[in-house]
Amino acid sequence: MGLLSSHVVDRDFGVVAGDPTELRALEDQLQAFCAALEADPIDERDDVAATRTYVTRLADAGLLRHVVAARHGGASPQLRATDLCLVRQWLARTSGALDSAFVMQGLGSYAIGLAGEAPLQDRLLPRVAAGQEICAFALTEPEAGSDVAAMTTTATPVPGGGVRLDGTKCFISNAPCASSYVVFAREAVLGDGGKPRHGAFWVPGDAKGLSVTPIRVIAPHPIGTVDMCGVEVPAHARIGPPGDGLRLAFATLETFRVSVGAAALGFADRALATAVSHLQARVQFGRPLATQQGLRFALADVATEHVAAQLLVYRAAAARDRGNASADMVAMAKLAATEAAQRVIDRAVQSLGGLGVTVGSVTERLYREIRALRIYEGTSEIQKLVIARALFDA
Repeated sequence: MGLLSSHVVDRDFGVVAGDPTELRALEDQLQAFCAALEADPIDERDDVAATRTYVTRLADAGLLRHVVAARHGGASPQLRATDLCLVRQWLARTSGALDSAFVMQGLGSYAIGLAGEAPLQDRLLPRVAAGQEICAFALTEPEAGSDVAAMTTTATPVPGGGVRLDGTKCFISNAPCASSYVVFAREAVLGDGGKPRHGAFWVPGDAKGLSVTPIRVIAPHPIGTVDMCGVEVPAHARIGPPGDGLRLAFATLETFRVSVGAAALGFADRALATAVSHLQARVQFGRPLATQQGLRFALADVATEHVAAQLLVYRAAAARDRGNASADMVAMAKLAATEAAQRVIDRAVQSLGGLGVTVGSVTERLYREIRALRIYEGTSEIQKLVIARALFDA
């Protein structure tokens, strides 16, 4: 298979974990699903409506079964990082909003699957897999981005064992359309040694005292600010024991972070294919641009980076599925894939010239969509800190 083979498994990198037959069947399913969407695309100008439509389509295709465990209607006993990466790489080739709709179902429900009470898991998680619940992960705050422990949203105990949430979360994906939030907050009671402790809570989207203000970003994703004023959370909606919130937040991010790299791979796949096709078809100075050595070498450089990043992503995913992934392994995957994809897409834009920046073109869309991946779930700078820590502090 050539470099631009549509199937990841066929590239035989030797690092993909899982049964190759099952993985190829999943890729065949994804190829058919994405082809159908390409033939009949969803209008993404209304990002809330598009997200709801995408969640329904993903559920109908059985793809949301990859974000919950089998006991709640999922595809495997536990979430598999390799499956998440394959799905995200394929979906991102078609649409960043589609990819976001998929992964948010996992990000916004994973903590419940890890530590929620059994009745909450049994009631909520099958609805997530069926696309009947739209999820959000409410962690980031105006003064607590990379430093999540600095969050100021508070969880104050109330009679009956529940809490009252007060505070603001920002840049929350799916906020304008979520029916279900996992919210992280500082506990009002201090932990051992007077240190702050944090809790995790499930909050329905229609909870009294919760309000959402949409935020417009450069790509079509429903994102917003979530304000909570006296939002009451009953005891059964607490996720995990008191003080366990940050552990659950980090466990969620560690599970899904490598798949951010896979989404970047999908964007780069599409950009490379678009650039190659254009250079082969576009004639200048009496011959196709693809015959120009300078342009060929430029794509050769970014293609090499892209394949190297893919190796890192699927190495990290396979290690997570085996249970021996290290933090620096995942950080390298996300860093390499997102930074390389930015360069691949920039080169694709340059290869297309004026067409590359025309609103509505594939490359223009990819140029907007890739930028956020270098920020969310840990900026590139944070990934470098993780890698450096493994080098110098081990």
